[in-house]
Amino acid sequence: MGKKAEKIYVVGHKNPDTDSICSAIAYADLKRKKTGEDYVARRAGRINEETHYVLKKFQVEEPPLLANVKLQVKDMDIHKIDGVETNVSIKDTWAKMKEYNVKTIPVLKDGELAGVISTGDIATSYMNVDDGRKLSEAKTQYKNIIRTLDGVLVTGNEHGYFTKGKVTIGASNPDLMAEFIEKDDLVILGNRREAQECAVDIDASCLVICQNAEVSDELIQKAEEQSIVIIRTPYDTFTTARLINQSIPVKHFMTKMPLVTFRMSDYVDDIKEVMAKKKFRDFPILDRHGRFKGFISRRRFLDVSKKKVILVDHNEKSQAVDGIEEADIREIIDHHRLGNIETMGPVFFRNQPVGCTATIVSQMYEEEGIAIDPTIAGLLCSAIISDTLLFRSPTCTKVDEKAAKKLAAIAGLNMEKMAQEMFKAGSNLSGKTAEEICFQDFKQFAVNGITFGVGQINSMNKEELTDLSDILLPYLPEVLENHKLQMVYFMLTDILSESTELLCVGIGAKEYAMEAFDVREDTDKLILEDVVSRKKQLIPALVGVMHQ
Repeated sequence: MGKKAEKIYVVGHKNPDTDSICSAIAYADLKRKKTGEDYVARRAGRINEETHYVLKKFQVEEPPLLANVKLQVKDMDIHKIDGVETNVSIKDTWAKMKEYNVKTIPVLKDGELAGVISTGDIATSYMNVDDGRKLSEAKTQYKNIIRTLDGVLVTGNEHGYFTKGKVTIGASNPDLMAEFIEKDDLVILGNRREAQECAVDIDASCLVICQNAEVSDELIQKAEEQSIVIIRTPYDTFTTARLINQSIPVKHFMTKMPLVTFRMSDYVDDIKEVMAKKKFRDFPILDRHGRFKGFISRRRFLDVSKKKVILVDHNEKSQAVDGIEEADIREIIDHHRLGNIETMGPVFFRNQPVGCTATIVSQMYEEEGIAIDPTIAGLLCSAIISDTLLFRSPTCTKVDEKAAKKLAAIAGLNMEKMAQEMFKAGSNLSGKTAEEICFQDFKQFAVNGITFGVGQINSMNKEELTDLSDILLPYLPEVLENHKLQMVYFMLTDILSESTELLCVGIGAKEYAMEAFDVREDTDKLILEDVVSRKKQLIPALVGVMHQ
């Protein structure tokens, strides 16, 4: 079986904004069309109301959550194999193992793992032939005996079970047979009529007639009256006696639960030690419902490859999906300052001083000569509107405006109207907790040994921003403590007046901000005129004073 095609995840930062989500969706689309490979968009956190609005407008599903990119069992090359039911015979199980060329096979009961059986277990079953009661102890079904002996049912219920007595061979005269054959035994017989009659008179459970010998109608009728099963087989007595234990159900010899199993969601790092300590060849894999999914072996464990990811709209480790240090980063597409993401090898890294990652993605469509469909154009245009505050942000460039106008024409979008609807949806936070409001657009930074976070909400409603200030101020100290930050800033940005009220929490936080923006008067509210961009205005100013 060949390896399954590997997914390449295209993902933005934690606390994703509209640019992060829309650029991931669009870039995955571009890469699929260019390469034909399995590029898929993912999100690294909960999307905000503005992005919800954009996705709904263009009827695009929200990308699934990629909680982290640590290797999991489901990322490994799992050997998928059909199991056998618990009542299947050892002979049929062995045939299936030869067909699949495997040394271990799962034993299932109603789809759930009941145990496993290996070639070693089957070898043991062949060796333990000294006890004639194994067939009844294992509660062997008569239809298993029929299949194993390539036999036919002469009379009786093939769905019944041999549950009492021992396996015997009726090769002696009737007097001697009566001494060692007991009621409920299974008797292997030839064509001697008197021996057959003796076994019926003793009230055996089952008669196995070898070499397809005849059984009289009178004896068949008597067996029916006593509920005795009669099976006819083409094999001779020796072969029948040798084969009959192979009809024992596999559950009798399997290694039973609890076994060393792993879940599809288990992390590879967490199972390494367990696999090293246990000397099993194969380890069963279960899904979250406990159903068997396949096996992994040490060889497959060594072949496992890292998750492949493309990062969009960020290049800071603190903003990246958890476990990014274990991933195979293939590309980075961004428009922010250079961060601290490290890669094992060289990667394609495109970083341009524009207002939005979506602008870069739209350029790449053009460079590859791939047409942008109206839906993708609508997503990319919305992302530019969001990140540039409809061209009001100082991060906005002529390149962004030109790209947005071209995309709006493809999507049939009125940008002014779209901006109003998006910003209204984004600032409608009724019913949300302080935590949900805070982290819908929140990023962490590390500068000169100082770790701090910056959140932002844009609104066209001044009263709404005042209400948000009242909600957030009491909550921000919790953010400081829970996220082990030294300072927290929150930008409440009024799009219409192009100003920001900056909430500051943490020792020295307000002082850094006042120095960064040359604010002389220490008032309760810190209002920053003409400041609307976290990326181009707030962060560079704060970094500047923190480096002093």
